[in-house]
Amino acid sequence: MSLSLARRAALAVLAAAALAPHPASAEPDADMILAQSDRARGGGLPGITWDVQADSTGGDEDKAGTHMLLRVSAADNSSVSETLEPVRQKGARMLNVDRVMWLTRPGLKKPVPISPRQRLTGQAAVGDIAATNYVQDYAPRLDRADACGARRCWVLELTAKAKNTTYDRILYWVTVDGNTAARAEFYSVSGKLLKSADFEYGNAIEFGGRKLPFVSRMVIRDALSTATTTLAYAHIKVQKIPSTEFDVGHLD
Repeated sequence: MSLSLARRAALAVLAAAALAPHPASAEPDADMILAQSDRARGGGLPGITWDVQADSTGGDEDKAGTHMLLRVSAADNSSVSETLEPVRQKGARMLNVDRVMWLTRPGLKKPVPISPRQRLTGQAAVGDIAATNYVQDYAPRLDRADACGARRCWVLELTAKAKNTTYDRILYWVTVDGNTAARAEFYSVSGKLLKSADFEYGNAIEFGGRKLPFVSRMVIRDALSTATTTLAYAHIKVQKIPSTEFDVGHLD
């Protein structure tokens, strides 16, 4: 074969390769997206503490507004929160270990089991205050890509793996470029929308040699009223937490 014919044959092969359809890019892994978003809300970390202030407005029982301040310690799949304010509830503690929760407070002889779905204050459930371990608690399915403000998000449909989760089903918007939750819609098992939440990330933590965003505000809105609860996060510290902090025998 002459050089000219060989060259033309090679060009033909390259052209055919360029025109051939390329394989579709692999679909993002829903479990990985969820696990990464959990870290920005205290889940899956070896040890972290923060303060969370809960302020509620609206609703028949909260017309004047309510205020709470809690200190939370979390590690892996466990967390414990202590109420600092209001004074009448000071010293109450809630422990969460693998979706099982207990409450103790001054005057109680021993810790009592509680549900993550139990109302804490306003629109915030007990489970909303604990560290977020959605990758452990829910089976995620990638539903679609969607816009969330000026950013692109993956929308995950989360289905509870057990009955002792905070919610039965969640639609969860996670930013494509930052792997942080931007919005959540919480549903009952029958498919009724209960409430929604929007998230902000003005805090940051150091983990694995990287600086990562950490939640600064979670605004929870009731689906049927104007009732709103705002959770504000501050004093974030990544630090080792003694295992005794998560031992129900040391809770009282």
